[in-house]
Amino acid sequence: MSIRVFRHAVIHTGVGGRPPAQAIAVADGRITAVGSEAEVRAATGPAAELVDLDGAAVLPGFYDAHIHTAQYAHGLTTVDLAGTRSLAEAQALVAERAARLSPGEWLLGGRWNSNVWDVPMQPDRYALDAVCPANPVALPTVDGHTTWVNSAALRLAGIDASTPDPVGGHIVRDASGEPTGILRETAAHPLRPFTSAPDLGRLLRIGQEKLLALGITSVHDIDGENCHRAYLEMKAAGDLKLRVHKAIRLEHLEQAIAEGRRTGQGDDRYRIGPLKVFSDGALGSHTCHTSRPMTGGDRGIAVQPYEELVRLFRTAAQAGIAVATHAIGDQANHLVLDAYEEIGPTAGLRHRIEHAQHLQPADVARMARLGIVASMQPVHCTSDLDLVDSLLAGHDLASYAWRSLLDAGVPLAFGSDAPVEDPNPFPALYAAVTRTRPNGEPAGGWQPEQRITMAEAVRAHTFGAAYAASEEHDKGVLAPGRLADFIAVDVDPFADSPAAVLRTRVQSTIVGGEVEYPPR
Repeated sequence: MSIRVFRHAVIHTGVGGRPPAQAIAVADGRITAVGSEAEVRAATGPAAELVDLDGAAVLPGFYDAHIHTAQYAHGLTTVDLAGTRSLAEAQALVAERAARLSPGEWLLGGRWNSNVWDVPMQPDRYALDAVCPANPVALPTVDGHTTWVNSAALRLAGIDASTPDPVGGHIVRDASGEPTGILRETAAHPLRPFTSAPDLGRLLRIGQEKLLALGITSVHDIDGENCHRAYLEMKAAGDLKLRVHKAIRLEHLEQAIAEGRRTGQGDDRYRIGPLKVFSDGALGSHTCHTSRPMTGGDRGIAVQPYEELVRLFRTAAQAGIAVATHAIGDQANHLVLDAYEEIGPTAGLRHRIEHAQHLQPADVARMARLGIVASMQPVHCTSDLDLVDSLLAGHDLASYAWRSLLDAGVPLAFGSDAPVEDPNPFPALYAAVTRTRPNGEPAGGWQPEQRITMAEAVRAHTFGAAYAASEEHDKGVLAPGRLADFIAVDVDPFADSPAAVLRTRVQSTIVGGEVEYPPR
C-alpha cells in the first residue's frame, strides 16, 4: 500500500475550531492522518511519497449541490447569449453560429435574459427566422424556464395554433392565436428528442476538466437519463474523475423504481441521488408561484398541483428515493413544505428544496423543524436582486435568507445551478459573504442582514452539500477516514478579503489522493 503525504503551511481541514494543519497522509484514496508535518510523518513512516502543494492555502474540495453537467458541457460548444444587452446582439451571435451549421443541424445554446436588454422585450420566432431561417433553433433563457424557438423548430416539434397548452406550461401566442416562438415550462418538452447531445460522453469529459480546474471534486447532477448512462460508461472506462450524486428526473421515476434504484446506491465515485421535481418556474420568466401577485399581476405557474406533489413525494419515499423539489416563489415553497409534512418523516432520506429563494417568514422555522435541506445558489441573489426589487416589491418575504436559515437550524447546501450561473465557487463565496455584485454594488450589500461568514459559506459549499447527499462521513472535511479530496488555491479565503477571494485561482485539485488538475 503506497502512502502519499501532501504538505502545505496552511491546510484548512473544515473541522470547526481546529487550527490549520500542515500535512495530509493518503492511502487507497482516503485520508489516514492530518496534522503537523512531524505528526503525519511519524504516523506514516519514512517511505511515504512527499508532495508539496503550491498556493496560499489548502481546502476541502468543493461540492456543487445543484448543477446540470450535461447542459453545462453542452453549452461549452453552443451559442452563449448570457452577455447580450439587446435583441440585435443576440441575433448577431445566432447569425454567426448559424453560418457554421450543416443542413438540418439544430442551433442550440441560450442563456439570454431579456430583462437586462437595453429595451426589455420578449423576442419572437420571426427575429430568429431573420438570421437563421433554415436550421431549427432552440434557446432557453438563463433560468431555463422559457425557450425561444424559430419557425423551423416549431414545425419539427409539432407545435402550431391548434396545439393546446400542456399541464404546467404555456405556449405564448399572438393576437391571431399563432405561437410566437416563446415556450414556457413544460411547453418546451416536445423539443427534448431533438436537443439532446449526440455525443454526451465526449462533452462530459470536457466539462469535468473545466470543473476540476475550478476546484470542484463532487457534484449533484440534475440532468436526465442520457447523462446517467454517459456517466456510467465513463466510470466503466475509468474516465470519471469527478464524484457524481445523480438525480432522477421525474419522467424517469417509474423506470428508476422498476430498476430498483435507491438514493445512496452506488460507490464513492457514482451514487444515485434524489428525485428532481418542479413545483414552479422562475422569477425572470414570471413563472415562480407567489402568494401575492408580482408587479404586473402574474402569480406564476404551479407546475405540479399540490395533490400530485404529495403523490410523487410518497411514491418516491416509499421506494427509498429522496426528493429534491425546485421551488422559487413563496407559495411554491409553502406548498412543498406542506407536502413534505403530509408524507411525514422518511427514515434514511434527506429531502430538499432546490433554490428556496423566497420564503414566507414563518416557513423558515418550519423548514428547520421538518429537517428539509435548503439547496441554494448564492450568485442567484446578486444576479436577481434588481428583479426581486421590481417584481416582489412590498412582499413580506425572507429572500435568499441564508442567515435566517442557518440561525433557525436549516441545513444549507451551496451550488451553482450551472449553466444558469458560472460554476466557479469563488464568486458564490463572495456573494454569500457580501451580498453584492462583483463590482461592489449595492454598497453595503443587498439585505445585508442575510450575509453569512466566510467559514459558513465554505462549509455550505463543502460539508453542507455532502450532508444533503448523506455523504458527510466521506466528504466535506479533511479528517482520517474521509475521502482524500482537496484543493490548493492562490488566495486564503479565511485570511484575505472577499474581493481577493472573488479572484481566486485553483493551483491543484486532488481527488482520491490523485492530482486531477492540472492534467498530467
